[in-house]
Amino acid sequence: MGRATDRRGVLRIDLDAADGRTSVRRRDTLAVEEPLEIRVGPPGPGQRRPLAVTMRTPGDDLDLAIGFLLTEGLIRSADDVHTAQLCAGAETPNTYNVVDVVLAPGVPEPTTDPARNFYTTSSCGVCGKASIDAVRTRSLFAVADDPLRVPAAVLADLPERLRAAQRAFDRTGGLHAAGLFTADGELVVLREDVGRHNAVDKVVGWAVRERRLPLAGHVLLVSGRVSFELTQKAWMAGVPLLAAVSAPSTLAADLAAEAGITLVGFLRGRTMNVYAHPERVTS
Repeated sequence: MGRATDRRGVLRIDLDAADGRTSVRRRDTLAVEEPLEIRVGPPGPGQRRPLAVTMRTPGDDLDLAIGFLLTEGLIRSADDVHTAQLCAGAETPNTYNVVDVVLAPGVPEPTTDPARNFYTTSSCGVCGKASIDAVRTRSLFAVADDPLRVPAAVLADLPERLRAAQRAFDRTGGLHAAGLFTADGELVVLREDVGRHNAVDKVVGWAVRERRLPLAGHVLLVSGRVSFELTQKAWMAGVPLLAAVSAPSTLAADLAAEAGITLVGFLRGRTMNVYAHPERVTS
């Protein structure tokens, strides 16, 4: 079980307190942020080589690692992974902040390029990449051909359903979420993390391990804004409709148009903006 939350002492200040006590010391619950090192290599004896370090909220770490490998184009399916397991790492006491991924026989081992730095923070998925061309990984799935149609009224209900399922957010107020929904609004899986891209990778990794790719006929909803890397991750997983409660970037809108993904932003209350392929959103 991941350490999703922890307690810290804080000074609470309330200038409008009814009892006149403007400050009080108490305990508060915070979202945990810790590094996860992803090691990848071929089968056989010896330690796998470090490929990436990401700052994440512990929990669903195998999904995170496998989702990251797929959305970066380093694996194509669950068959490309022989084993994936949490390892001890070097910390004392042990924090299990290492995932060791053994590739299936015949799967090429990732090559590390100094110009393509895989260190990521909880706020940025591709900021270490040398250029946009380096991250424009092509998906195996023809998302543009997906016949999905979703009523706007169904989309309008999704943020509330996502929020209702965010257990860790209720305690911390500091976690992003990604939720996978069916066309009629049923929540299939939800993942939370301090990083937007990590939450999406956790959903994608779950789908890989469940052998559910491509995610045709599904809606992926994220709790924050939509950037280029989140759109790419949706494309790599075969998601035809990506929605967010906040704004998309220009590159996200451009990539969605290119990939055939319906991109919905500012999904709040009964309103929304459709930035690409609006034909999938019906009245």
